[in-house]
Amino acid sequence: LCVNGMSYHARAGKNANAALVVSVGPEDFGTDPLDGIAFQRQLEKTAFSLGGGDYQAPVQLWGDFAEGRVSTKLGRVNPTYPRGWQFRALDDVLPETVCGMLRRAMPQFGRKIRGYDAADTVFTGVETRTSSPVRITRGEDLYSLNVRGLIPCGEGAGYAGGIMSAAVDGIRVAEAIMARYAPVEE
Repeated sequence: LCVNGMSYHARAGKNANAALVVSVGPEDFGTDPLDGIAFQRQLEKTAFSLGGGDYQAPVQLWGDFAEGRVSTKLGRVNPTYPRGWQFRALDDVLPETVCGMLRRAMPQFGRKIRGYDAADTVFTGVETRTSSPVRITRGEDLYSLNVRGLIPCGEGAGYAGGIMSAAVDGIRVAEAIMARYAPVEE
């Protein structure tokens, strides 16, 4: 099970549908090139199981997650996940390091965006596809170290974690291509 925090083009939903992203690395999942994929699969398998095994998602309110207790009722915010949901402790899905980062980050978000850290904010788990768990290596010139003429770019290649960072990486790649094949004359 993998959920997706996103917004429709008009952003006209009743609540925000956003993702909180934390960094994980080899210290969390191992150093083998495919360990990131195994880590991702394990999180998704656990979320599927805790959601009831029928593609319902585990959810927990922020206030309950912060206090380490399972939620029992919704507040003002309703889950937006369309296949249904079950109240579960997200500590049973996510590694302790990830839970700790989320617990430290939410109050920071609340200081920047009033109400973001309201006790009835719904956490729905898990979103594991913000960027590729495998990175296609590239050199300083952005070209692949293994495939001549290829420039790995964006989320699928492991160089971005969202729309904005993928766009920035795309701009860098476009500039590298232009510099090589159509340099601007002064």
